[in-house]
Amino acid sequence: MKAKKEVQIDGRYGEGGGQILRTALTLSAIFKVPVHIDHIRGNRKKPGLRPQHLIGVNALATITGARVEGAKIDSNELIFEPGEIRGGNYTFHIGTAGSTGLALQAMIPVLLFGKIPSHVQITGGTHVPWSPSFHYLKAVFLPAIKNMGADGSLEIDKWGWYPKGGGKIRAVIKNTKGLKAVHLSNRGKLLNLHILSAVSNLPLSIAERQRDQSLKRLKYLGVNPTISIEDAPSPGQGTVLFLAAQFENSIGGFTSLGKRGKRAEEVADDACNEFMKFFDSRGVIDTHLADQLVLYMALAKGRSALITESITEHLLTNIWVVEQFLPVKFDIEEETGKIEVDGIGLNLVRSAHPAMRESNGS
Repeated sequence: MKAKKEVQIDGRYGEGGGQILRTALTLSAIFKVPVHIDHIRGNRKKPGLRPQHLIGVNALATITGARVEGAKIDSNELIFEPGEIRGGNYTFHIGTAGSTGLALQAMIPVLLFGKIPSHVQITGGTHVPWSPSFHYLKAVFLPAIKNMGADGSLEIDKWGWYPKGGGKIRAVIKNTKGLKAVHLSNRGKLLNLHILSAVSNLPLSIAERQRDQSLKRLKYLGVNPTISIEDAPSPGQGTVLFLAAQFENSIGGFTSLGKRGKRAEEVADDACNEFMKFFDSRGVIDTHLADQLVLYMALAKGRSALITESITEHLLTNIWVVEQFLPVKFDIEEETGKIEVDGIGLNLVRSAHPAMRESNGS
């Protein structure tokens, strides 16, 4: 059997952020292929590994028994040599308000191809800037991958806001025999809007103002939203307005976080503006979900196709990383937002790197 070739990844490519690292490590772990990443987050003001990135590295190293070099804060270079995927029970502590959602998203595809279901608990930030909130993951991301054959659940015990963190989420990830292609070319009619307005350790009237403003902004749609107002348990303070838009064939999620000096009405306006931009587009799914589904499309059996509201540099960068590992080529129509790819049809029986199957006898 020939040794698997190490994949080289330049962390400055495209948007040059943390998603390059997460996608590269995830694919490395799934296919047991060593990866060497340099210039990590090279296009960021503060390049290198941050705590939330490091927890992702260490988590995947734990799950696969990997040998790792360069796993430290501010490191610009990383070598990751994974072993076998080991499903089971795991607990990870980010220790800051680093995103639990981003860390979990790196683990899910790997644990899907373990031999047993997994239970994962992560503490850190659950509703923090520049990352998917807990509610986005639960309402939008998990249903989307479930339609592809990736089953699991997600619960929250405590909410974690910037800068304190301290939130706690629990996930169950069921192993899969394989993923199926996704077809999202027509979102259909808007069926329902759900408004979640929440605060932690702040007056509930703030959440009520967020709700009232969003109802005012969305009245023109002619839909009566369902509404949840929460006084959420947390060691810190924070506010959020989350909109979940249920269409006939897809779900969109739009999150806005409060911060000191930002009025409750502005929090609501930001989420409503995001939703309206999506609603006025031809997109079937939002840009964030498109980013997140790229890897699953490449691993699925058959040809997947989706239409997103816009083709972002973040999306193109993520596609580039996937194409460095797998013999797939995405077809992209920037004008229409359409993305298509023939997936490799990975399953538990044939989990070797597809480019190496002939040489290693798989």
